[in-house]
Amino acid sequence: MNLNSDWQTLNQDILQQSLAHIQQLLQQFCDRLQGKKFGIFNSPAPSWKPPQTAETSALQSLCDIFQLSHFERDLLLLCAGVELSGAIAQLCGTAQGNSNLTYATFSLALAVFPEAHWTAITPAHPLRHWRLIEIVSPESLTQSRLRIDERILHFLNGVNYLDDRLRGFMTPIAPKMPLPPSHIALVKQIIELWQQETPPIIQLCGTGQDAKETIAAITCQELGFNLHRLSASDIPSNLQERESLARLWEREAILGRSALLVEIDDRDPVPQAMAWLHRVQSLVILALREPILLQHRAQVRLDVAKPTTVEQQQIWHWALGEKAIDLNGQLEILTSQFDLSAESIQSSCLIAGIKQEKLASIHQSVDTFDLLWQSCRDQARTRLDDLAQRITAKASWNELVLPESQMQMLWEIVAQVRQRSQVYDKWEFAVRGANGLGISALFAGASGTGKTMAAEVLANELNLDLYRIDLSQVVSKYIGETEKNLRLVFEAAESSGAILLFDEADALFGKRSEVKDSHDRYANIEVSYLLQRMEAYRGLAVLTSNLRSSIDPAFLRRLRFVVQFPFPDAQQRQEIWQRIFPTKLPTEDLDFTKLAQLHVTGGNIRNIALNAAFLAADHGSALKMEHLLRSAQTEYIKLEQTLTEAETTGWISKTSNGATIAGWIDQWGNPL
Repeated sequence: MNLNSDWQTLNQDILQQSLAHIQQLLQQFCDRLQGKKFGIFNSPAPSWKPPQTAETSALQSLCDIFQLSHFERDLLLLCAGVELSGAIAQLCGTAQGNSNLTYATFSLALAVFPEAHWTAITPAHPLRHWRLIEIVSPESLTQSRLRIDERILHFLNGVNYLDDRLRGFMTPIAPKMPLPPSHIALVKQIIELWQQETPPIIQLCGTGQDAKETIAAITCQELGFNLHRLSASDIPSNLQERESLARLWEREAILGRSALLVEIDDRDPVPQAMAWLHRVQSLVILALREPILLQHRAQVRLDVAKPTTVEQQQIWHWALGEKAIDLNGQLEILTSQFDLSAESIQSSCLIAGIKQEKLASIHQSVDTFDLLWQSCRDQARTRLDDLAQRITAKASWNELVLPESQMQMLWEIVAQVRQRSQVYDKWEFAVRGANGLGISALFAGASGTGKTMAAEVLANELNLDLYRIDLSQVVSKYIGETEKNLRLVFEAAESSGAILLFDEADALFGKRSEVKDSHDRYANIEVSYLLQRMEAYRGLAVLTSNLRSSIDPAFLRRLRFVVQFPFPDAQQRQEIWQRIFPTKLPTEDLDFTKLAQLHVTGGNIRNIALNAAFLAADHGSALKMEHLLRSAQTEYIKLEQTLTEAETTGWISKTSNGATIAGWIDQWGNPL
């Protein structure tokens, strides 16, 4: 509807003329009543139609849209006149013989208006079906007060807005940014489908919710529709409330020329959403992960993929503007690592720009690429934080003590993550097939040998997030739930290429036994699904196991790397001891050769060093061998092992204050 000032003036003129006709009919009816009292009879008023103009008035639009008869039109105008004209309200009281009855009733309309028919007040006909009017007090159908719906009253006055009763459910959506070519193709498809005689429901499937919104918004913009969003979780479960919402939305879709985007996620009650969608007759787009089957409604599935690498680079250039020139081709590095939607790219640029301005205000300079990289990490980690534990990676190569061959394999993993775009895309290894392109590794070794630390080192070196996924929490006894949980984890991680660390992998990848029942069969399906997702995952997935021999050989074959973390020998233990103490920790007379006599892993060494530091702090002294001896005793008790004399020989000859060993033992207890 055209809302310019000329149309507003014209619309008000037509509405006032229409109300004047209603007032005339009421006045003539009152005059006839008065004439009957004195034996005077007046002829009825001639039939009347609103004036026809080049532009359609709001009243004429209502009559055309809802196919109102002349009597239904006059009844609607009577209810509107009571709200807009004091004279009409007063005449209603006079016509009904009671000055307090200043409102419309159906009996009054039957008596006053020509072409009256009883069906006008039935629920199946337009006035009540579309809730143009409502019965306020239904004690008596003919004598009850009739009131025009507020949304309809404003519409007649030329004010078009979203019904207040829908505001808690529907949210207007406008296009946020341009679409890449692959998404523009989807817009064109939807336009063609909606131009059919019976437009189908469009199902936009995939994980990119922002992209679906933008596709729907631009489609509606091209067709001249308004778009509103509804979350499936907000659809009422009560049948009557659901029916009311459907009726109000259908009316709104007509009056406001609107389409609806219904967002459905895995947690939403799909059955009640489907029941509501079966009821609604309007233009609808569904935004969901997987398609659903709607009976009695035509439907078309369209898959929404994230923008391609080339499209993402174009979006980066668009979002950065002139700043993109300064990056000297580094945008390729961003798009090879982060698989972001257009909206996430725009947000990353905005956040990086704000940070750069703040740093510039305090005379600090940070590389634009580094800010963009960190912003991308922040954008991508939002969904994954709800599904896994993010580990703050602080460990560096200097803290990792491993044999040369294992260190070499870790560096090879780093090289493959960094160069996968070069090898897969530019050198076209990916052209041969998508299978087996994921980088997966098994870290096997006893507890405390450095498996998690190695994962931290990789995350630190690659400047990526590290997430620990506890398979004991992911694996479910319910059939299909394990795959669902794993799918959510991998899909959430895809955008960032974060490093995924699966703890206790042998719980899922143990050697297969004979399939005796359905549970064994589905357990094998779960394993196959995880391996399949790991092979397709564009980032690095790391499995950890305390015992490599417990892993099925068939699973080992499908892993890119297997890194064995050996129990550290004496030389390696000495190196770990030398690196374990922070520089600010005060120490005195530590003998690393003797400390290396303890037959423990790096994880146990860290525990002993930390506990000893607390003992030293409590005694107000530097860290000494006696503190480490006491701490080692505690660690061995925890491990249910015996601290032998051979391991502690020569640790203590005298304490720092000159006391004998016997005196020290009296104070701390015999550790042997």
